[in-house]
Amino acid sequence: MTTAVAAPFRFFALQVVRTWRLGPSMVRVRFAGPDLAEFRSDGRDQSLSLFLPAPGRREPVVPLDRGDDWWQAWRELPEDVRAVMRSYTLRERHTDAFGVTTGIDIDFVLHGIGPGGRDGLPDGSAVAGAGQEAGPASRWAARAAPGDRVLLLGPAVADNRAIRFRPPHDTGLVLMWADATALPATAAVLESLPAGTRARVWLEVPHPGDVTDLAHRADAEITWFVREGHGAGRDGSHGTPLALDSIRDAELPYAERPYVWLAGESGCVKQLRRHFVGERGVDRRRVTFVGYWRHGVSEEQLREQG
Repeated sequence: MTTAVAAPFRFFALQVVRTWRLGPSMVRVRFAGPDLAEFRSDGRDQSLSLFLPAPGRREPVVPLDRGDDWWQAWRELPEDVRAVMRSYTLRERHTDAFGVTTGIDIDFVLHGIGPGGRDGLPDGSAVAGAGQEAGPASRWAARAAPGDRVLLLGPAVADNRAIRFRPPHDTGLVLMWADATALPATAAVLESLPAGTRARVWLEVPHPGDVTDLAHRADAEITWFVREGHGAGRDGSHGTPLALDSIRDAELPYAERPYVWLAGESGCVKQLRRHFVGERGVDRRRVTFVGYWRHGVSEEQLREQG
């Protein structure tokens, strides 16, 4: 049974039904369960909170019986008991002939996990970024199998505040930058753009094998940057987008009212926002910027900071 938290969000008890590798740094997991009949979302970058079993446990432990106090009760659980919480974006929602949700796909970036599920490659991170050791979510995703149980905190209302990609109706040009953590959202957004929509997209991934064809009907120019061989950044520093120089030098199509969507490592997102607002003169109200993670900081630490 779904459990209300704070409308429009609810808990959904789900099971893994399928997994498949998308490339050196990414695995897709499909989840299903009767609770999904109450799942709603009209967004293409829908944010979700996933609760995974603590290492060594078969099911995620979240004290839902505490009602509105579940969050504090969850935080007070012993670390080896408390479910691992991670934030993701919805890659795809599957529905039946009546529009009822029957399954959802979530893409996991595997930092420190090799193509065969082995630790060691300096891959990107679903939360904590490139070059870090595999965390509990990456290890779980690399080994996920049908029947594995999770809890999802997601939307029960289609239009909700966890959807960030919202171009104004008068948008004449869509500009997007994303690293691997935001690639699932970017791919979903591109699929949703009406035919002929002008878009310029810059994407950064850990390895050459992560570059893929993205389906879309838009008039989209997509430029890929591969981080392998560049260390933490082009100049060796952290929080520097590989695409920054390319974006600065780009001759963009004229558009009186462009819309900018930036998602990924928070330092990179801030630099690019400064460029588009300060150097390009884009109205800051038409720039959506989302820091999915911060270099050197875990999601637990980010949560403690506020």
